[in-house]
Amino acid sequence: MLIPHPLLGLRDAQEFTYLGDASLLERPDPTAENAEAAFCDYVFMRENPAGVHRELWFHEQGDRSWLVVTRNTLTHEILDAELATQVARRGK
Repeated sequence: MLIPHPLLGLRDAQEFTYLGDASLLERPDPTAENAEAAFCDYVFMRENPAGVHRELWFHEQGDRSWLVVTRNTLTHEILDAELATQVARRGK
């Protein structure tokens, strides 16, 4: 599988480490009234969708950047890849 790195072009997926759901970028507010329950869900509750899904990938064997990769989990087709810092700034 080839991942289209936004800065380096197509890279082999073996250069990356998969972390999981890109919603991990949306960390709960630790000062919120329900912070304990929110962090429990954040750490332990994961979706396992079939189809298009946004995932976090770390370019461990390259520039050590984090990417948000939009991938179809049924076909492994990669639809998009963005730097995680840009996604976090947008708040999506």
